[in-house]
Amino acid sequence: MNPALGLGALIAVLVATVAVGVYGLRLSRGTSDFYVASREVSPLWNASAIGGEYLSAASFLGVAGLVMAYGVDMLAYPVGYTAGYLVLLLLVAAPLRRSGAYTLPDFAEERLGSTAVRRVASVLVAVIAWLYLVPQLQGAGLTLQTVTGAPRWVGATVVAVAVVTVAAAGGMRSVTLVQGFQFWLKLTAIAVPAVFLVLAWRSAGAPPLTGQDTPRFGHTTVVRLDQTVRFEVRSPVTVTARGDLDGVRYAAAGRSVRLGDGPHTARAGARLTFPAGAVVPHQEGLTPASGVRWASPLSGAGGRGHPVYAIYSILLATFLGTMGLPHVLVRFYTNPDGRAARRTTLLVLVLLSVFYLLPTVYGALGRVLAPQLLLTGRTDTAVLVLPQLTEAGETGRLLAALATAGAFAAFVSTASGLTVSVAGVVSQDLLRGSTRSFRWACLAAGVPPLLMAVTTTGLPVADAIGLAFAVAASSFCPLLVLGIWWRGLTDVGALLGLVAGGGLAALAVVVTSVHGAGRGWSAALLAQPAAWTVPVAFAVMIAGSLLSRSRISAAAVDRVMLRMHLPEEVGSGPALP
Repeated sequence: MNPALGLGALIAVLVATVAVGVYGLRLSRGTSDFYVASREVSPLWNASAIGGEYLSAASFLGVAGLVMAYGVDMLAYPVGYTAGYLVLLLLVAAPLRRSGAYTLPDFAEERLGSTAVRRVASVLVAVIAWLYLVPQLQGAGLTLQTVTGAPRWVGATVVAVAVVTVAAAGGMRSVTLVQGFQFWLKLTAIAVPAVFLVLAWRSAGAPPLTGQDTPRFGHTTVVRLDQTVRFEVRSPVTVTARGDLDGVRYAAAGRSVRLGDGPHTARAGARLTFPAGAVVPHQEGLTPASGVRWASPLSGAGGRGHPVYAIYSILLATFLGTMGLPHVLVRFYTNPDGRAARRTTLLVLVLLSVFYLLPTVYGALGRVLAPQLLLTGRTDTAVLVLPQLTEAGETGRLLAALATAGAFAAFVSTASGLTVSVAGVVSQDLLRGSTRSFRWACLAAGVPPLLMAVTTTGLPVADAIGLAFAVAASSFCPLLVLGIWWRGLTDVGALLGLVAGGGLAALAVVVTSVHGAGRGWSAALLAQPAAWTVPVAFAVMIAGSLLSRSRISAAAVDRVMLRMHLPEEVGSGPALP
């Protein structure tokens, strides 16, 4: 991509984001505006804002990258991301809005009357939000590096500064305006280039997306490496090498080198020219998958151990974790009433269903049109680089710039919602709950994930965000489901369940992030923990509540349950006797 054009796209997104956010300051009059936009957001705009913050780096870049590398098994992510809103619609949306709380910790304290549960909920909100924020900032760094060659920390820092500025300027009111605008920008940015990609694929004779072997280069291809890469060759090939390959420095004129089976290392700055028809080497850690395995569900493509367990655990995490994401749940407090909350959720289902068709297209076509991304390991950049690889000239550059703008919109909108969620909790629980304290809390919410993003390399973005979903599903999902629908939940049961489920899932995340995915059953259980941590959380929460039934105050529980489950027209009428 032309660096100037790509940088211009990024600047345009950031300027528009800050401008809309500052405009929101003019509409923010009091504390309620900062926390829940005075509960005046319409269902359509709220659904657009939810789509804007929910369609994160995992959705815009990560899903396409995982589908390209690992195949149809990875469709579990978009299916779970979307279906999670069905559970939210059926079990949580309207009662949560009627609860009258501002944040998840507010709900926990209102329902259970316990400051201890509130504090644990506050810590979990921060943990989940930071786990979600880190891959957003890392994705921003990857995008800026792809476009301009700048160090990854630059992109992460730019997004963090923009997000904190927007959130501090006008709180939820500003963020709602920004995210609604950015959803439609993201949808346009991924849909328009997708049309050209399909046309390019058809003009190339519509080569099959599946076959009996690993992907091959469709034509003579020059692979430029901007960082050191270790890759595996499974089919010997003769390449023209320039730069440092396997410890040998080749002149700029290039030299033919025979790459035999096994591992090889190319240093940053190297250029390798592969002949047409050559089997594409894969980055070390990516197990070559045949076209048949790539297209077959539960085949273990990509070398993932115990694929049946892994897929169902991913589905469970995304399906149930959606209702535990603090930046999603806070949106339902901004609806005027429970009926509007339900309409918002239905619209979100429609918008997400349309969007998630598109990353799959990029992932599938990437194996045919840009297989070199499997060698470099940068499959997460497929959405960014495919438009220019398939469209020559100015059209390709403009499409690539549009995709880049959409990617940055994804990072900024999701990070904005997460920052507001953490800032709301920090402001209310640690500071005075005023507008001024909210602005200071925005800074506290943005700095820790920025430090983590610039000091770690991280997992693929969709995998990393999937772990955040696992923690949410193992903590807030049982709290919300039991808190809304079971009178018997006690503060002791909730506290034990949050610590057990959330703690075990968080521990699994830390181990996986530090030691990598690994192999065997122990590695599978740690890499995808939701299948066992969610049942543990529910079981501990129920058992703890049954053993502490004497702590239930019938009058207090009846009052809260009545508020959550009575229709608005009844609740707004004469006071009940």
